Amino acid sequence: QVQLVESGGGLVQPGGSLRLSCAVSARTFSNYKIGWFRQAPGKEREFVAGISWIGSSTYYADSVKGRFTVSRDNAANTVYLQMNSLKVEDTAVYYCAAKNGGSYLGRYADWGQGTQVTVSS
Repeated sequence: QVQLVESGGGLVQPGGSLRLSCAVSARTFSNYKIGWFRQAPGKEREFVAGISWIGSSTYYADSVKGRFTVSRDNAANTVYLQMNSLKVEDTAVYYCAAKNGGSYLGRYADWGQGTQVTVSS
């Protein structure tokens, strides 16, 4: 089982930036993928970005390409989501999740508790 704890959410103005962190703890990470998801009020949860624990593979939803960057610090067991040029429609609860192998989409087994991101003037 993987434990994930998100942090870094908050209130930011449109056009601003925010960096989310996901602290990950597990017995082994070798084949894991870490995904970032978000869920806005009244909407379904959607995939935002993902990164492999080993190697340089990343994957982004079209809606955030060029604005969001996912990265990791293996020594700190932490995955980051740098969000730039934020829009009002990026407002949501953001979650990180983990899965063992497979594609970036599909079912993730373990989830964090979420962190609120609000983009508003």
